[in-house]
Amino acid sequence: MATSSSFALICCLSLFLTLGCCKTLKRDVKALNEIKASLGWRVVYAWVGDDPCGDGDLPPWSGVTCSNQGDYRVVTELEVYAVSIVGPFPAAVTNLLDLTRLDLHNNKLTGPIPPQIGRLKRLKILNLRWNKLQYVIPPEIGELKKLTHLYLSFNNFKGEIPKELANLPELRYLYLHENRFSGRIPPELGNIPNLRHLDVGNNHLVGTIRELIRYEGSFPSLRNLYLNSNFLTGGVPAQLANLTNLEILYLSYNKMSGIIPSAIANIPKLTYLYLDHNLFTGRIPDSIYKHPFLKVMYIEGNQFKPGVNPKGVPKVLEVADTDFLF
Repeated sequence: MATSSSFALICCLSLFLTLGCCKTLKRDVKALNEIKASLGWRVVYAWVGDDPCGDGDLPPWSGVTCSNQGDYRVVTELEVYAVSIVGPFPAAVTNLLDLTRLDLHNNKLTGPIPPQIGRLKRLKILNLRWNKLQYVIPPEIGELKKLTHLYLSFNNFKGEIPKELANLPELRYLYLHENRFSGRIPPELGNIPNLRHLDVGNNHLVGTIRELIRYEGSFPSLRNLYLNSNFLTGGVPAQLANLTNLEILYLSYNKMSGIIPSAIANIPKLTYLYLDHNLFTGRIPDSIYKHPFLKVMYIEGNQFKPGVNPKGVPKVLEVADTDFLF
């Protein structure tokens, strides 16, 4: 009986130390309450009390994760998604300097991302997909040196893709598809050592693949390259064989031309090759058909010579929710 009482006392003390020993940093309390005031009733109903980290009697606010830092608690994650938030990007977010994850996806946020986003030096995951954000991507995002996941797809961003994104050494996943970006894809992105997935499909981009991979050792870790539904021209360069980790090459619906080089068969892990709806000509080398891992090669809507056939069953390559699990 005494043992049970001691165990219960230890548990209560542990809970007290976890929830009650530290105050939430005033900076974060102020910022979250400003965000609360700007977001509207859809979120506010779940945000009870003044302390976003909870005050012992009340739990932390929904979507808010806090951690102890010395004598204080700080907000480290903010996830408020799919609740139809309407209005501009909440600028007070940029005062949450200990954030590692910011997820506001699938809302109705408008306007620009403020340049103050560059203050969030600890941020690893920034997910703003499926909103109505506009204007250009602020180059200050390039100051988020710990960022690993950047999701800005399905918005109304325009202008050029900032080359400052190449300053993100830890970036692994870059999703920019379904926007209104124009100009050329910065070849500097090829210098990101850990980049695995680059999706710039469904924009208004121009240029050639040769320009994109013009630097020696470009895209050393890249597995998936989505360039579909833009205005890219030129051919498929043999230098693509240097992307030895590439598994998906999605070039559909551009204005590319020329023949398909046999060097493509030297991409050792290539699994999906989408060439459809371009201006390609000639024949496809037999070595590509014999590639040991190539499952699908889609060629519809080109000017290949008779006898050129697809390989495998065409599969629509769309970004599923499972691609966002991390």
